[in-house]
Amino acid sequence: MTTRTSRPGSTERPVIMGILNVTPDSFSDGGKYTTIDGAIRHAEELVASGASLIDVGGESTRPGAARVDSLEEKSRVLPVITELVARGIPVSIDTMSSATAEAAVEAGVTMINDVSGGLADKGMRRVAAESGLDFIAMHWRGPSAHMDQLAQYTDVVRTVREELKHRIAELIVAGVKPRRIIIDPGLGFAKSSEHNWQLLGRLDELTGLGYRVLIGASRKRFLAPLLPADASTNERDQPTTVISALAAESGVWGVRVHDAASTLAALDVWSAWSHGRDHSPRELEAGRG
Repeated sequence: MTTRTSRPGSTERPVIMGILNVTPDSFSDGGKYTTIDGAIRHAEELVASGASLIDVGGESTRPGAARVDSLEEKSRVLPVITELVARGIPVSIDTMSSATAEAAVEAGVTMINDVSGGLADKGMRRVAAESGLDFIAMHWRGPSAHMDQLAQYTDVVRTVREELKHRIAELIVAGVKPRRIIIDPGLGFAKSSEHNWQLLGRLDELTGLGYRVLIGASRKRFLAPLLPADASTNERDQPTTVISALAAESGVWGVRVHDAASTLAALDVWSAWSHGRDHSPRELEAGRG
């Protein structure tokens, strides 16, 4: 897995992380991929469409969602992870449970994605350190069941930046190597729509921390006002792809999406645009010769 650092102005295309929810209640695709065959088929479609990493999650983190027992979570994700790894597909585990993460590491995942940044389960820091894998620490203030009540900020970007710095420090103290840490501002998690747009509009303040940055805007509710009132959740893929391209321009390491195909197309356009911009007139003239 690439360890590219977030660099505004870079023309290197961000990693596309394909979302695979093996849950009955996720906000967008809950219940669609609860069978192993269905989950594997969808993962292969994501990879064929451009995803370089499949993020497998067994617990919904939609607003209002209740926590899932780690035994139930493992029963959902481990068979899928085992099969994907056997097929040579890079996998990350999307979990707040250290027990689930540890089992997923043993099953062969290449990355741990913890939306709580290690706050929900203190044992997660140990697992992250001992595994030696990349670890995504998202900005988080509390469980999904009441996270909307925690969306109180004076300056959301500055606060998220400072709170992520605390998460980073805690992980490093626990033994996680700095080069293994990826940060995520947590769009939609204890954030209003306005907060989400402020974070996206000032991404440079997060990439400026010097760590890789992941953006997960895919199909989230703050995109709904951009579409007709009767638009389906899947129709939010259109604004998601625009965000992915703009996030790439801001130097993010990766984007976490449901629709890999449209994301790949958007990032290919951004990459071509960036390469064209970076050629000097002298280089262009030499190319004509």
